[in-house]
Amino acid sequence: MGIYDFNILIEDDKYDKVFNDGQFIDTVSEGDIKYALYSLSYFWVEIKYDSPSNKIIGIFSFVVGDRLNRYSNVPKKI
Repeated sequence: MGIYDFNILIEDDKYDKVFNDGQFIDTVSEGDIKYALYSLSYFWVEIKYDSPSNKIIGIFSFVVGDRLNRYSNVPKKI
């Protein structure tokens, strides 16, 4: 499945696809928000999770870009 096919799925089907077929890569915390990165075919999927409410609040698919930088251990330039 490519990213375009993934993006046209309804939200519940996106979550099913990621959690059943995706490969978990890493999690990053920024305050109360946690981001989980999954690899799915030839693209990435990020799940955004709000800790205090214990709810998933977003799903984002991408190939490259700033979202992927969040998972590197390279310090941000100030």
